[in-house]
Amino acid sequence: MASLSLKNIKKVYDNKVTAVDDFNLEIADKEFIVFVGPSGCGKSTTLRMVAGLEEISGGELYIDGKLMNDVAPKDRDIAMVFQNYALYPHMSVYENMAFALKLRKTPKKEIDQKVREAAEILGITEYLNRKPKALSGGQRQRVAIGRAIVREPKVMLMDEPLSNLDAKLRNEMRAEIIKLRHRINTTFIYVTHDQTEAMTLGDRIVIMKDGFIQQIGTPQEVFDHPANLFVAGFIGSPQMNFFDAELRKDNGRYSVVVNGVEIPFTAEKQAEFEANHVEPQPVRLGIRPEHISLCSRDTAEPHIKAKVDVSEMMGSSIHLHVTACDRDVVLVLQTVDLPAEHRKGFEYGEEVNFTFNPNLMHLFGAESGKNLI
Repeated sequence: MASLSLKNIKKVYDNKVTAVDDFNLEIADKEFIVFVGPSGCGKSTTLRMVAGLEEISGGELYIDGKLMNDVAPKDRDIAMVFQNYALYPHMSVYENMAFALKLRKTPKKEIDQKVREAAEILGITEYLNRKPKALSGGQRQRVAIGRAIVREPKVMLMDEPLSNLDAKLRNEMRAEIIKLRHRINTTFIYVTHDQTEAMTLGDRIVIMKDGFIQQIGTPQEVFDHPANLFVAGFIGSPQMNFFDAELRKDNGRYSVVVNGVEIPFTAEKQAEFEANHVEPQPVRLGIRPEHISLCSRDTAEPHIKAKVDVSEMMGSSIHLHVTACDRDVVLVLQTVDLPAEHRKGFEYGEEVNFTFNPNLMHLFGAESGKNLI
């Protein structure tokens, strides 16, 4: 169990490429932190600096208040789980899990107890005598996790551990990891490029791009209040829709104009704009697919006209791709809320109208890309 403090952490490679810059994060004891971002954003490099597998070019890393920059990996009391399992092929599952404890000269009885306890937690007791080649990918990953937890490390590092598994196994293993973190008293740092994993696993998420932190927050915070356009587009599936728009203020009242359609804001949003001293300006309007609703053709409320391109039946919902405002827009519509003629989908080229709740819109500066509120 450990708290971590990363202060102004930086990684510069010999070719002068900066992989991570000005990384600041405080991690509480037993917290589950997820680093998420696209490939090459610096998340795995940061994890490897915590593990001691990469040298820190600048800044300070503390574990339980002790400076760790120059401490060898073996002395950091950290365990790491890799995406490729990294199991010894000539050893049985039991021997793989016991190996680190044997190196520590742990008594045989204690090794046996810890290995069997970990195997029970992970549901791999029946495989203890098998070699890794006789196991499925999900079983191998359980062994790799078991090998890490028998050491009872202060910090558990996981580098994209589920990326080699198929979708069904990934879902199962996600649930296993959630159960695991409640059964072992360890601080977790988990790296993934999959925002679904980040949202379901993390107490807090650290969203990265090009070596810099874009936002830190709980899954709900980053979903409801994305700090900028990148976070808004990265978190959420299907991803947020964006429109070019204009924020106006007439007689002290704010409204937004999209494709010639003026949408007034509620009193709640008006107060938020006033409190943040937001000026009228060109904006990028963001709205999540599930926050868009269809409206009738003769509606008097502000709406946007669209034509259907693709109607994807997902069972409980329909993902409707339409062309509106000269761009592809995705709507997620619950089938139970649709009229009978549309519960099986929409026709190609069909004309529809849609609108959205002003309270659920996100406005970003057209130049800065930052959330205006």
